[in-house]
Amino acid sequence: MYPEDRVLVCVLRRARDFLALRDEGWYRIPIQRAPRATDAVYLAFFVSGAYKAMGVVHSGVHFYARVRGHELRRRRDLLPDEGDHPRADQLYFRFALDPFQPKIPPILNPTRHAVAFISTTWDRFWAARIITDLYRDDPVFVRRD
Repeated sequence: MYPEDRVLVCVLRRARDFLALRDEGWYRIPIQRAPRATDAVYLAFFVSGAYKAMGVVHSGVHFYARVRGHELRRRRDLLPDEGDHPRADQLYFRFALDPFQPKIPPILNPTRHAVAFISTTWDRFWAARIITDLYRDDPVFVRRD
């Protein structure tokens, strides 16, 4: 781990995505919504209080994993039981990941700041205690809208 290693914070919105992360070691990002910085060394995961069954009491970044690689795949290949989905033929980045680790302490979201993707560095990620600690002014890290 180097201070300048890139970390991409992603949102776990669906239980299915958490299960793919935990059980199969991958995460997906639609190419149309992907931030510019997809060369991350680590992915970190923002989860909401909806994950109370996992012990998540407060929304925030609770997990992270090292990226082993990524490839482009169609949604229908990633989620074959959703072959009739309206976006079934769209491309997604599929990130292969090492087993996820807990972020202790988690990076909390006390202001309930809306989160999509946050690109940051390892040193900023490791030192952060709240979501706003992750943001940088560097143009490489600015989210594409």
